[in-house]
Amino acid sequence: MDASKINITEVIIKTLNSLFENLFSSIDNNIYTVLDDITFINSDILKDMFFKNIFGTNSQNGILLIVNSLLVGIVIYYIVRLLYAHFLSIEIEKPIQFIFKLLFFAIIINCSFFICEQFITINSYISLSIREIGESLFKINISFSELVKKLNSTINISNSNFNVFSLDGIIKSFISIELLNLVFVQSLRYILVKIFILITPFAFLSLINKSTSWFFKSWFRSIFSLLIIQSFISIILLITFSINSTSPNILTKLMYIGSLYAIIKSNSYLKDLIGGISTNISTNFYSLKYKK
Repeated sequence: MDASKINITEVIIKTLNSLFENLFSSIDNNIYTVLDDITFINSDILKDMFFKNIFGTNSQNGILLIVNSLLVGIVIYYIVRLLYAHFLSIEIEKPIQFIFKLLFFAIIINCSFFICEQFITINSYISLSIREIGESLFKINISFSELVKKLNSTINISNSNFNVFSLDGIIKSFISIELLNLVFVQSLRYILVKIFILITPFAFLSLINKSTSWFFKSWFRSIFSLLIIQSFISIILLITFSINSTSPNILTKLMYIGSLYAIIKSNSYLKDLIGGISTNISTNFYSLKYKK
């Protein structure tokens, strides 16, 4: 009876180990390969033709058509307000000043796609330069794909006797969950960047009036924090790859876990530092759960 219980326990443990090993291997081979593409955003994000059509290829289609229509509405509103001010002797912006400002922002609005492209390219070069420093120092590509390989070699995930109930198995489980969470967070960030690019013309339009200029400030702070975070992540990756893994021990493995946690929480750190928008999925779920 005892022997049969031991055999059943061993079968269950082997089955669980096999399932988790196949799961982790599948995740490593299929999911993390796209993590670099959605984290390190460059101008390729704007090369989607459907996205361009939504934004507007000229002033007569897409979102640009809506914004230019609003510009005409602002001109009509100013004319009516100017006539109204003459009757009631109310101070109003001078026509020459208004026309100059209108022309200036009309040009900026219709060039907003180009402005976004240049801003994203510069930001991409900054994060790329940081990772190239690591490549020259460590002779390895600083990326999530290489990081997963480094983590797997450190905790011996490639061994056929992988045990999910061992210390290495627990660490690997934690790392896989954290990296999977990171994929969701970066996917959300990728979509949010596209959304904020689409509302760029409205952000420039809001600068025409002082009472609406707050919208541009909020927009800029949000998109800046969403883009600059990849440079912050590049620095964390640089530090992570500097960890000596030739003789892995428990301290080394804990440092890797700490690095992953720092990457996941990087958005929260930047939000506290410079403001912006949060992409922390778990935090949002927590706030919804305990909202009174």
